[in-house]
Amino acid sequence: MIATAQKTQKVKAILDELKIADRNPGVCSGDGQWVEDAGGKDLVSYDPTTGEVLAAVRQATATTYDALIEKSVTAFQSWKTVPAPKRGLVVRDIGTALRGIREPLGELIAIEMGKIKAEGVGEVQEMIDICDFAVGLSRQLYGKQMHSERPSHRMYEQWHPLGPISIITAFNFPAAVWAWNAAIAAACGDTMIWKPSHSTPLVAIAIQHAVNSVSRDHNLDGVFNLVVGDRNEVGNRMLEDVRIPLVSFTGSVRVGRHVASTVAQRLGRTILELGGNNAVVVSKHADLNLAVRAILFGAVGTAGQRCTSTRRVIAHKSIAEELLNRLVAAYQQVPIGDPTEDSTLMGPLVNQGAVEDMMQALDTVKQQGGVVLTGGNQRPDLGDCFVDPTIVRMVTQSPMVCEETFAPILYVMEYDNLDEAIAIHNGVPQGLSSAMFTTHLLEAERFLSTSGSDCGIANVNLGTSGAEIGGAFGGEKETGGGRESGSDAWKAYMRRQTNTINWSDDMPLAQGIEFG
Repeated sequence: MIATAQKTQKVKAILDELKIADRNPGVCSGDGQWVEDAGGKDLVSYDPTTGEVLAAVRQATATTYDALIEKSVTAFQSWKTVPAPKRGLVVRDIGTALRGIREPLGELIAIEMGKIKAEGVGEVQEMIDICDFAVGLSRQLYGKQMHSERPSHRMYEQWHPLGPISIITAFNFPAAVWAWNAAIAAACGDTMIWKPSHSTPLVAIAIQHAVNSVSRDHNLDGVFNLVVGDRNEVGNRMLEDVRIPLVSFTGSVRVGRHVASTVAQRLGRTILELGGNNAVVVSKHADLNLAVRAILFGAVGTAGQRCTSTRRVIAHKSIAEELLNRLVAAYQQVPIGDPTEDSTLMGPLVNQGAVEDMMQALDTVKQQGGVVLTGGNQRPDLGDCFVDPTIVRMVTQSPMVCEETFAPILYVMEYDNLDEAIAIHNGVPQGLSSAMFTTHLLEAERFLSTSGSDCGIANVNLGTSGAEIGGAFGGEKETGGGRESGSDAWKAYMRRQTNTINWSDDMPLAQGIEFG
C-alpha cells in the first residue's frame, strides 16, 4: 500500500499553499466572499492513491444556489457592457495568477484525481494557454458585413454576450475544462456558475481562490462563481433554470442525455462533451516506433480516464503481430504507483467503482471472444484503486468493444484493407477522437476525407490524446456535437444579431415587393 508520513506532510503543505482547509465552504460569488451554507451536507474528498481523507466541503442548498444565480444575473448586466478588450485584461490576469500556482495546483490534481504529476501540471498549463488565447480573442469577436439588395442600405451581423452560463465539469480534467469554458465566456461578456465533479471539489476551490484575487483587483463581484452541490439540490435545478441560457456539460453519455433533454424542454442551449471510444488505425505503411509511443500514451495516460483515451487499435494484418509484441512489452514496463512521484507513469483509477467497472467489462469481453494478452488484474498491493493496464486481442468488434469503459483497457483488432479499417473504426456510437499511422499520402488523405473518420478530431501520425487549445474540441454522434476551446467555438457563448441600416429617404422592400 502507498501511504507514508512524508507524503501526508507533503499533501498538507500543498493544501495549505492553495488555501484548502480541513473543512471548506463550497459556494463563492467570485469576490472572495465564501458562503458557509448552514443547511448543506458535507462532501468528503479522498486521495485515490491512499484512500485517506483530504478535506471536506460544505455543499450548497437550493436556497444558496438561487441567491448565487441572482447575483450572477445582476453581475451580467454590468459585465456585458465592459468593452471586450477590457474583459480580456481580466482573463489575462487570471492566466498570470494560474502561472503562480502552476506546480502546486498540478500536484493537487494528481493527488485528488490520480493522474500523474506531469499531466496535472500540464493541465494547469492548458488553463494558462486558453487564457492567453482568450485575451487575443477579446479583440477578434468579428461579425460579417453583407451587401444588401436594397439601395442605400447596410447589412451586417454582430455578436452580443449571452448571459449567465453554467459549467459542469468531470473529474478527469477537473481544471482545464472549466478554463476552456470560463476564459472564452468571460471574454465574450458572460458571467458563469461552475459546478465541479464530486470527486474533485478541492481543485475547484483552489482555482476559485486564485480567481477571487483577480476579481478583487478588478472590483468584480459575481462574474466567476462556484457552487459545489448534489444532483437534486443544485444539478437538476441548474438544468431547469431559465435564467441560464447555456449549459456546458462534460460527462457520460447517460447523464448527457438527461442534460440535453432537460435543457431542451425550456429551449435552452447546451454544449455537450460526452463519451469517446477512440481508435488508432495502424497501416502496413506505419512507422511503428511512432505508433507504439502514441498508443501507449493514449491508452495508459491518466489510467485510461480521458475522453480522448485510445481504446481501440485497428492494425493491418501484416504488422499486427509485431505491433502487439511491442505493445505488450511496453505495457509490462509501465511503472504504476503514487502519481505524485516523478518515476510513475500510471496512477490509480478515481475510485473503487471505476475498478469494478473495469473488471466487469473484462469479464464480459472475454465471454465475447476477447483474449487478455497482458494486464487485467487489480493491484491490491498498491491500493484499492490500482489496476494493471490491459491489452485484449479481439477477433471482431464485439458489443462490449462498442461501449466506452473509463479504464486502461485497449482492444486490438486486425484488418485487410482500408475500407474495412474505416468501417470498423466508424462502427461505434461515439465519435470524438481518431488517428491513423501511415507514411502513405493517399491513405492519410482518405482517412481525413468525407469517406474516412467520422470523428470531430482526426489525426495522422499522432495519437488520439493531447488536443491543443487552438482547435475546436468536440465530437459527433453520442459524443454530443459540442465544441469548446479554440477556432470559432466562442460563438456558442454569444448571441448573433443581424442588423440593417437604411441611410436613404426611401423605404424599398426586399425581394422587390411593392406594398401600399
